[in-house]
Amino acid sequence: MMILIIVIALVVIFLLYGVSVYNKLVRLRNLVQEGWSSIDVMLKKRHDLIPNLVETVKGYATHEKETLENVTRARNLALGANSVEAKEAAEKNLNQAMMNLFAVAEQYPDLKANANFQQLQAELTSIENDIEKSRRYYNGTVRENNTAVESFPSNIIANMYKFEKSPFFELQNVAEREVPTVKF
Repeated sequence: MMILIIVIALVVIFLLYGVSVYNKLVRLRNLVQEGWSSIDVMLKKRHDLIPNLVETVKGYATHEKETLENVTRARNLALGANSVEAKEAAEKNLNQAMMNLFAVAEQYPDLKANANFQQLQAELTSIENDIEKSRRYYNGTVRENNTAVESFPSNIIANMYKFEKSPFFELQNVAEREVPTVKF
């Protein structure tokens, strides 16, 4: 009789532990999704700002058609990217196109003095900072999630219920990790 009580107590303890680990994994997965949603919102704000920036530059730099088209094309590819990896690659291309756009804008003093352009530049800088904060939050939640998914004994529950590691959102080139400095 005593052995039966001990066995039942151990089973209950293991079940409670399993439920606790499962709930922790669900919470971590939801935090990762929340973090990604935050990045997605910031990227959308950035993507919405780019057409206004392109139009402003277009008025001053009419013969820079290729640069403007590259920015628009990169923006459209970034909007269409669905996975973390695809977004990462698309954002890398968009960052490069934006750097080229700002290099072109540097050649036009009237554009640099334009109040609308200065406002768009300030908004873009603010959004870039928000994107960086969102990336840090997302990557922190990914780290916690991945640690729980891979660590023993929570990895047993994770494997049973098909919890998976999440990809980090990071740039490949160390120089690209810096927020672009835009001076006009």
